[in-house]
Amino acid sequence: MNRTTRLLVLLVAVLVLGGIGTGAVLHAADRSGKKDQEQPGGPPVRAGKVSLQASQGRELVFRNMAWGPHRDELATVPAGQPDGPRTASGVKCLRFHAASGTGICLQAVHGALEDTYRAVVLDANLHELHSYPAVGIPTRSRVSPSGHHVAWTVFVSGDSYSGTDFSTRTAIADTRSWAVDDNLETYAVIKDGHPYQAHDTNIWGVTFADDNRFYATLATGGHTYLVQGDIAARTLTTLHENVECPSLSPDGTRIAYKKRVPGLPADAPWRLYVLDLRTMTETATAEQRDIDDQALWSDTSTLVYALPGDYGADLWTVPAEGSGAARKLTGAAVAPAYLG
Repeated sequence: MNRTTRLLVLLVAVLVLGGIGTGAVLHAADRSGKKDQEQPGGPPVRAGKVSLQASQGRELVFRNMAWGPHRDELATVPAGQPDGPRTASGVKCLRFHAASGTGICLQAVHGALEDTYRAVVLDANLHELHSYPAVGIPTRSRVSPSGHHVAWTVFVSGDSYSGTDFSTRTAIADTRSWAVDDNLETYAVIKDGHPYQAHDTNIWGVTFADDNRFYATLATGGHTYLVQGDIAARTLTTLHENVECPSLSPDGTRIAYKKRVPGLPADAPWRLYVLDLRTMTETATAEQRDIDDQALWSDTSTLVYALPGDYGADLWTVPAEGSGAARKLTGAAVAPAYLG
């Protein structure tokens, strides 16, 4: 075999091997793309127009967790068909809530060295109206019934409520003036009827009653309390102990919350309860698993909340009065809100 023949053989071998490598890469990419689009076992998702003003009956909107090109985008389904095809908006949120055509979207801003976060107020067409820097990892968000106030909580340090080594920052903003209380720890605390001051206070999980009154969790001295907040007076008044991540019922009479139950594991300490605000009577729901979420009332008698699932999180539902059983509402979803 002369030199020219050897060079030709070598060139053919390089081309063949290159073709095999390219084909393998393209085949893998094609498989990956199909996996993203087909989402075996997951709900079908398609791009489309999403509005926070339900135009065709009541809708459920949430952060879509299904793998594929629309993961982390806000998506909607008819409220009566929670497992139906999803319409994805193109807007990505880590945490989300909406009411009266106003949305609060907590987003990550990916940087070269580290991620930062921001709280974005959205209009009914998911257009950005205003944004605020968020000083930590997003964890809770709520909009007042009128849409005139939004609230959000972030972890300043730590990434879980299960232990004691964490710090939160909670803010409330007025969507009419864009004025913001960027740290509710500056509010005066009234504990057991007396002014209270401490250096270890943490506040999180706002739920609004109206444009002035709200509820939240206050942690201090190793205990957690349900507090009633007054925006105008800038006060927080304790109401009940061992309440975390409260959620006010649509009729304003009850609070759904996660309660630390003695005897449960330290890394899974919570069960879902409901508190009657008039009598301060507690009712355990039928959900027996650990709940680390701020539940949502889908109506005056039903709770919706997230639990870990195959795609990251699933939404479940359970009666609020303690009867019945928990059932899966839809898979691959978190941070829900009902529209209409």
